[in-house]
Amino acid sequence: MTLQILTIPCLSDNYAFLAHEPGTGETMAIDVPEAAPILAALADTGWVLSHVLLTHHHADHTQGLGELLAAASAQVIGAAADAHRLPPLDLAVSEGDTITLGGETGHVMDVSGHTVGHIAVHFPESAVVFTADSLMALGCGRVFEGTMAQMYASLCKLAALPPETTVCSGHEYTQANAKFALSVDPDNPALISRAKAIDAARAAGQPTVPSTLAEELATNPFLRATDPGVQANLGMTGQDPALVFAEIRTRKDRF
Repeated sequence: MTLQILTIPCLSDNYAFLAHEPGTGETMAIDVPEAAPILAALADTGWVLSHVLLTHHHADHTQGLGELLAAASAQVIGAAADAHRLPPLDLAVSEGDTITLGGETGHVMDVSGHTVGHIAVHFPESAVVFTADSLMALGCGRVFEGTMAQMYASLCKLAALPPETTVCSGHEYTQANAKFALSVDPDNPALISRAKAIDAARAAGQPTVPSTLAEELATNPFLRATDPGVQANLGMTGQDPALVFAEIRTRKDRF
């Protein structure tokens, strides 16, 4: 059965997610910025928590775990490479490993760059990927620990997923990301249209996450380092896409 996905706003601009497999009733929380909104969502839906996936060690993705586990017992899953900085794990995973949620299998991807040891999990049957602070709606995470080349490789890995994949990322940064995207890709009609839709959604208090990979491929500048128009706007026509990506990320850091 297809996973049921619930997007849960947390803190000022974070998102957690619940993924519910209706065949077995198993439910996974993806990241725990704070416990109360997740517990409220579980109460509202009647879903019973069985798993928690931590994508990376940053506090705004993990700090609610203790309170959540005090109220709802669950298996805690995270990256083996990040285990020394994560809360205690019941299951440590690496790229190529799989996670079972009811009748569905999630494939673990190493998407280091924002942090070293950041993971994403792709559930192909439900066409959903949980990316947290790697690939984000119209953006990507700041490269804090890894290298630009590492981050670009991670994004290329995610970009190769089927375009119909739903991208569940970790923050409501989309409106600000759109303003930056237009500075490097100003003539992209899909981006112009998306930016207007984002402004309308935010004005109505609606989330802009999740998105689809197809949307990101068409409008996210961090996935468009091979695009001739983007390269021309940067004065980097014909250059190595990894270097083009690095320039885009550096400009975003200063934007």
